[in-house]
Amino acid sequence: MTIQYPQFLHPIFLKLLHHNIKPIIVGGYVRDALLKKNSNDIDIELYNIDSLEYVEKILEAFGSVNSVGKSFGICKLKYRGLELDFSLPRTDSKVASGHQGFQIKVDTSLNFTQASSRRDFTINAMGYDIATKKLLDPFYGRDDLEKKILKAVNLKKFDEDPLRVLRAIMFSSRFELRVANSLFVKCKSMMQDNVLQELPQERIFQEIKKILLQSKRPSKGFLLLKHLDGFLFFREFTLIGEEEYLEIIKSLDIFKEFYFLQSEANNLAVMFALLSAKFTSQERKSFLKRVTNNKKMIETIEKLTQTEIDLENLQNYDIYKLATKVNIALYTSYLYARYHNDKTKVIERLVKRAKELGVLERRATPFIQGRDLIILGLKPSKQFSKILQESYEAQMHGEFKNKKEALIWLRLNLKDIFPEYNQP
Repeated sequence: MTIQYPQFLHPIFLKLLHHNIKPIIVGGYVRDALLKKNSNDIDIELYNIDSLEYVEKILEAFGSVNSVGKSFGICKLKYRGLELDFSLPRTDSKVASGHQGFQIKVDTSLNFTQASSRRDFTINAMGYDIATKKLLDPFYGRDDLEKKILKAVNLKKFDEDPLRVLRAIMFSSRFELRVANSLFVKCKSMMQDNVLQELPQERIFQEIKKILLQSKRPSKGFLLLKHLDGFLFFREFTLIGEEEYLEIIKSLDIFKEFYFLQSEANNLAVMFALLSAKFTSQERKSFLKRVTNNKKMIETIEKLTQTEIDLENLQNYDIYKLATKVNIALYTSYLYARYHNDKTKVIERLVKRAKELGVLERRATPFIQGRDLIILGLKPSKQFSKILQESYEAQMHGEFKNKKEALIWLRLNLKDIFPEYNQP
């Protein structure tokens, strides 16, 4: 069994082998290669070597080595666009609660089977021996991939890391795997013990993000979350009915299949908006607080969910005004997914007209700027914003179409807006 990897890595592997160091590609890269999926992150475990410093000296010939993970037996090398992690075999022992409550100890006496027994799932416990070109699979992860089933490497120790329950949901969703019955029972028990409360917000966000962005059908992950009693943590979902929940998670699949955008940030904003569409503003804030503190994204989500417009009776002014509140391209992507089929035609009409008016991605540029007021003899003051606001309202109402007409309008109306103005 040959695992394909970039051939430009060959010189690194040959150099290691020349020093009698045995490199084995491990973890996600092997799994993804078997699934014929691309990956830019390669983890390489090194055997027949006791010193990480010795490894670093060898790797320095290929680029800058980052020793930030040295205490965990890890060093990193950025090489030709890839992130390479080189590590020594290690064990971890549970010493405290939470995802980071482990004592990690390098143990170079371990063989591959012993070292990989610390991993979470069988599909992540495979390795590829560079020298022998053989797949190392002591826990039958390849069979599980082919059978599309997710199993734990060590069920007894699985619940030592609370993050694993979210990773189980994430991998099941991403690769459309059935969770083995024994693992399902273990994960449900972990949820009932409220283990997610032990996790930092950022780790929860990263796993939810992978479910949303890397699953073909994100609904699978959120359905599993429900079945595993994940609503004990994400309790806002208990406030909506089952049919509404199914409708919400279906909208994620619709967005992913038909309306997925180029920007990761925009995709996340739309998908979190869809997830929280049925919540009140306060419930939404409570839900998002468990997931992210990204103020910009939260603000975008709030705009998408709180913006309301009569799609059936849109005037040009309504579209101009909408563009001042929200990115219409983003908003219509949200509407398409949320109201799929029901309102498609009227949403398409909004998109078409917003394009024609030049406000699909951003609001119309004001013809009247502050410098125009200064030219007319006005000094910057609190009245500036009122005058600019009034002129922009007039522009959106179609009272002038260009800069020249705008300046004429301004001269004719400035006295009404700002009675203290004395025309020079």
